[in-house]
Amino acid sequence: MKTIFITGASSGFGEAMARKFSSGGYRLVLLARRREKLIDLANQLGGENKCQFICADVRDNEEVENALSNLPLTFKTIDVLVNNAGLALGLGPADEASLKDWEVMVDTNIKGLIYLTRTILPGMVRRGHGQIINIGSVAGSWPYPGGNVYGGTKAFVQQFSRNLRSDLSGKNIRVSLVEPGMSETEFSLVRFDGNHEKAKAVYQSMNALSAEDVAETVFWICSMPAHVNVNQIELMPVAQAWAPFLVHRD
Repeated sequence: MKTIFITGASSGFGEAMARKFSSGGYRLVLLARRREKLIDLANQLGGENKCQFICADVRDNEEVENALSNLPLTFKTIDVLVNNAGLALGLGPADEASLKDWEVMVDTNIKGLIYLTRTILPGMVRRGHGQIINIGSVAGSWPYPGGNVYGGTKAFVQQFSRNLRSDLSGKNIRVSLVEPGMSETEFSLVRFDGNHEKAKAVYQSMNALSAEDVAETVFWICSMPAHVNVNQIELMPVAQAWAPFLVHRD
C-alpha cells in the first residue's frame, strides 16, 4: 500500500484528492492549518490506521519537519508528495497591491513547496522510487491584470518542477506539474478576503472546473505505469480560453 502526502488538504483540491486516493487504497498523510476540518476528514477516511494528519503551516519548515518525524512508522515512507497548498491574495494592480499579501504568497506558494520537497525528496532518492506532483496554475504561463505576484509564484512552480526532472534524471523519481484554470473552490473566497459576493461573481454564468476534476487528473497521473512521467498538464474549463492581447488606447 502506497502512502501519499497532500498539503493544503482541508478543502478544495486537497480534500478532493484525499477522498479520491483514499478510495483508491492509499494511506494518507494530510497537512493543513485547520485542525477541526482535518480531524473530521481523517475520521471520514478511516481514522488513524489509514489516515494521519498534520496541523501545520507549510511556511514553518521546523514545525513541519518535527511533525513528519513523529509520524507512525508505517506512514513515514512517503511514496507520493502532492504540493497543493497555495493561495492568491488580492487582485489589485502592482502599484496598489499589499506588500504583506505578496509576502504571504511567496512564503506559501514558493517557500512552502520547496520546504516540503527538500524534506521528503531525499528519502525517495534513497529508496530509489517516488513521485512529486506540484499543483501550479495557468497563471504561471498566462498573465492577467492583478495576477502579478501570484502568477510569478506559479511560474516558479513550473520552472522548479522542470528543474527537478533534470536533477533527478536516473534516480527513478517522477515529477509532474498540474496547472488548473478557473476552479470553483475556496480560491476566490480567500483571494477576496472572505467576500462571498465577489467570489461568487468570478464563476457567474460559467461552468468552472471542480476540485474533483483536478483530483481525477492527479490520480490518473499516479496510475500511469512506473516508466511513464507526465511532465505537465494544463487544464481549463471549456468556458475559459487564453485572454486576447491587452491593448490600451488613448
